[in-house]
Amino acid sequence: MFDYQAPADLLRDKVILVTGAGDGIGKACALSCAAHGATVVLLGRTLSKLEAVYDAIEAAGHPQPGLCVLDLVTATEKDYDDLADQLFDTFGKLDGLVHNAGLLGPRTLMDQVKPEAWLQVMQVNLHAPFMLTRAMMPLLRAAETASVLCVSSSVGRTGRAYWGPYAVSKFALEGFMQVLADEQDGTSKIRVNSINPGATRTAMRAEAYPSEEPGNLVTPAEIMPAFLYLLGDDSLTVNGQALDAQ
Repeated sequence: MFDYQAPADLLRDKVILVTGAGDGIGKACALSCAAHGATVVLLGRTLSKLEAVYDAIEAAGHPQPGLCVLDLVTATEKDYDDLADQLFDTFGKLDGLVHNAGLLGPRTLMDQVKPEAWLQVMQVNLHAPFMLTRAMMPLLRAAETASVLCVSSSVGRTGRAYWGPYAVSKFALEGFMQVLADEQDGTSKIRVNSINPGATRTAMRAEAYPSEEPGNLVTPAEIMPAFLYLLGDDSLTVNGQALDAQ
């Protein structure tokens, strides 16, 4: 497991946007960031799930979060720009951006993947991170320091049969991370990295491995040290790196 002990006030006064914040790793990330002092903007497509996370953060006495319902399958350039305007008016900056939302898509032979399924996976796993980052760059530049974190996968680093559009989308996300990181190196206070969560007890993992015993897997909360490290100021010199949470 990633060996890092986050100070209690690691993210105090920071504003962090987490996509896919209603469930799984995104939910754990939002709760963990809030517990370490951040004002978290919860972004997802299911209002009831986001509200449950919102309520949990408030009940724990952490900074009041923001909430944004947005379906990344259908989101338009205007949707991203409108969100950026709202965040600028409310916070004036963005210290962290976590690209966590993702679709598994079909796990089958590449030539059996239907084009519409391919396009949908690319839309959520690749195009949405590009569009959201593009819209948020002025807010990220307005922060004293900022971290963009792309949630990747082992199959986005070594391709494996039957992982189809998901694996390809994660390879592309790694490339996006590297290009953006290199552009920011020495030109801004923004750092960009990727994190491979590893085998984690999530709904997506259960969908990919239906016969697997979930009790043998680590929970999303257990891999949060790596996320906290990359979002906090202890990682100010880390840029363009592909790290593993386990």
